[in-house]
Amino acid sequence: MLSDSERALARAVLIHGPISRSELTSRLGLSPPSLTRLAKPFLDRGLMVELDDRSDGSVGRPVRPLDVRPGLAHFAGVKITGQALHVVATDVRAGLLAYEEHPLQRRDPEGVAAEIARAVRGLGVDRLAGVGVSLGGAVRDGRVEFAPFLDWTDVPLAALVEAELGVPASIENDLVALAEAERWFGRGAGIPGFVVITIGAGIGYALVVNGQAVHSREAGVGLGGHIPLAATGPVCHAGHRGCAEAMLTSGSIAAQVSAALQRPVDYDEVLRLAAAGDPAATTVVDEAADALGRLVAMAANLTLQPAAVLAGEGIGLFALAEDRVRAAVAADRDPRAEPVGLYVDDSGFSAWARGAATIAIQDAVDRIDLDQVEQELLPIPAP
Repeated sequence: MLSDSERALARAVLIHGPISRSELTSRLGLSPPSLTRLAKPFLDRGLMVELDDRSDGSVGRPVRPLDVRPGLAHFAGVKITGQALHVVATDVRAGLLAYEEHPLQRRDPEGVAAEIARAVRGLGVDRLAGVGVSLGGAVRDGRVEFAPFLDWTDVPLAALVEAELGVPASIENDLVALAEAERWFGRGAGIPGFVVITIGAGIGYALVVNGQAVHSREAGVGLGGHIPLAATGPVCHAGHRGCAEAMLTSGSIAAQVSAALQRPVDYDEVLRLAAAGDPAATTVVDEAADALGRLVAMAANLTLQPAAVLAGEGIGLFALAEDRVRAAVAADRDPRAEPVGLYVDDSGFSAWARGAATIAIQDAVDRIDLDQVEQELLPIPAP
């Protein structure tokens, strides 16, 4: 397996490439000869390539940046919800190649694993190097300790998926996986610390500190959903008034406007009505925007990370009421504190599935054995 230095090099080129050798030596704290020694086996085995000479603007000969070999491998990512499988095919940098949604027909672990395998095969991916699966709940060492919406406890999901597909499977909590994707390849790339807040059917929260995502069993408990945000807000299913779940979930927002209009409306219609100036929808959306700003400010204040990535299938709220959200963030921050940077991932459910693929990519990097690789990242045939 890779040494720590080799793994750091592989990750740096994967995340930041094409990247010059001078930037790599600075980023990794290596001397030029050490970098040359570490890079040689990756180049010899076709895992990395040197690109054509290009000038970096400095005096001297042009640089030859390092990058991963094009088409090195493909990965699949699967986000499981209570109703559907959201499935993506990606390249080695979690770039989206295909996205599909499949209704979840079964809830038993063996049945879900079989459905995952069918969905992944349906993507038609060649040279599949691994599959990542994410879901709400607590995950450890390839096992789902609990997933309430599936009524699972202690399920060996990684082993079940591997048996179906014949490729390595990586399992992770969906929020942690999303944070990893944003950290490596998404809106948080290059930001040393940030919070991830998702809104949609539920409220999600994850954290990156000092360039590392926080992996915790608590991520699957949903602790961010019941933070109080509005003293006179609606009541959530657990009886908490004005909590994040009551103020920000798509179901609660739609229910409030439906009650005001005395007809059923869904979340997307609420946003359309508010954009058109409907008074009932505008009132609910404004209150939700204020609550989102308070939640962002609270997260930044308590974690000391002055940046936030906003995501989830309900993030259209931010696009509609961005000024109001930003004003609420500023109102709850000390004026001497840094302004909170807001970064929005509006790709919806595909972002969750790309998070799962990122976990598979990370595990694939850790599995590389330079003594066994010959012109392939992982010489595993597609199923």
